[in-house]
Amino acid sequence: MSDDHAPTILAEPAAATATAPRFPTAPGTTLNVRSGPGTGYGIVRTLPAGSSVTIYCQTPGTTVTGPYGTSKIWDNIGSGEYVSDAYVHTGSDGYVTGRCG
Repeated sequence: MSDDHAPTILAEPAAATATAPRFPTAPGTTLNVRSGPGTGYGIVRTLPAGSSVTIYCQTPGTTVTGPYGTSKIWDNIGSGEYVSDAYVHTGSDGYVTGRCG
């Protein structure tokens, strides 16, 4: 029996780097990276202004208003690392990758 009809949404970051899309963060803005998809989660690190991120998957969370509008989408950029999509220039108001989970 073949599983080729069910693609894996979550992959190990090292394996997904070649195919996962990369997007710039808002210029001139440092960006908090949180342990979960919302402002109630702890900050695990801060990205410097001018960074770009690889988005492995996206999930709904706390609504945030930023340079790219108001969004409840949070981008998973690594294991236990999330940033608000309102601070990432994806060119879309919706999901640009698969949903987390």
